[in-house]
Amino acid sequence: MLVSGRRRWLTALLQAQRWPFQPSRDMRLVQFRAPHLTGPHLGLESGNGGGVINLSAFDPTLPKTMIEFLGQGEAALSVAKRALAAQLPLLPRSEVTFLAPVTRPDKVVCVGMNYVDHCKEQNVPVPKEPIIFSKFASSIVGPYDEVVLPPESQEVDWEVELAVVVGKKGKHIKATDAMAHVAGFTVAHDVSARDWQMRRNGKQWLLGKTFDTFCPLGPALVTKDSVADPHNLKICCRVNGEVVQSSNTNQMVFKTEELIAWVSQFVTLFPGDVILTGTPPGVGVFRKPPVFLKKGDEVQCEIEELGVIVNKVV
Repeated sequence: MLVSGRRRWLTALLQAQRWPFQPSRDMRLVQFRAPHLTGPHLGLESGNGGGVINLSAFDPTLPKTMIEFLGQGEAALSVAKRALAAQLPLLPRSEVTFLAPVTRPDKVVCVGMNYVDHCKEQNVPVPKEPIIFSKFASSIVGPYDEVVLPPESQEVDWEVELAVVVGKKGKHIKATDAMAHVAGFTVAHDVSARDWQMRRNGKQWLLGKTFDTFCPLGPALVTKDSVADPHNLKICCRVNGEVVQSSNTNQMVFKTEELIAWVSQFVTLFPGDVILTGTPPGVGVFRKPPVFLKKGDEVQCEIEELGVIVNKVV
């Protein structure tokens, strides 16, 4: 498993050379496992694609899961900042298994039709209010885990998305205060069974979006102060090395602040909640003829400054 994960990561880096991302020294929080450690641990990815600092080795009192870490707020974050500055020994990337940066959140909130160019691709009007649906937390897998094709669907599609991770609890949050409730950002793959989304189950989206393994996340939670502008990032999806989606988050209809204000009218947001902010054009269902994922495909979802996730379809 470790070897195959490393191979997929190396393949992704090689194929991404046409769109090179510079390594970052900013704060990139990860959840990981390693053979010599018991259970999941919290760490810092050393740059985009680098090794991992084990935060427990720096301070054993720190939580070992992201949701607990975020729940401690600035106190935990300040310890992580000191660990980053201390230039601690790195665990080689080949020796760790990356988990999703957030596992078992209270909720995964998704936004539909949130890119202007994606609306144009479907020849539909741009929404005047955010279109909200959800995925179950059980759909979340790691950044290099496999996506399993369910036998119940013949139309499984790709969607690269910017994911927002909530850092502070809130309800009825004003847009002007929204970023105070954001921990950071990560890359998401909103895998979608179009037959269930568009025709089955009364055309409700939930079931088509929430099969097991349908929400790869990662590789890191990049803190908000480490991202220059979350609404001006190149966003790209490749299937078997071919670019199928290429856009920019500046095409988002509703930005992070508006989405948090909108969603928090209805539900309380908790640390670790994940908001998937929509996908750009280029999905398989709107191609002529439509194209869907098949066994053996490899999907790479990449966002500038955040990194790349690589998922084999099985």
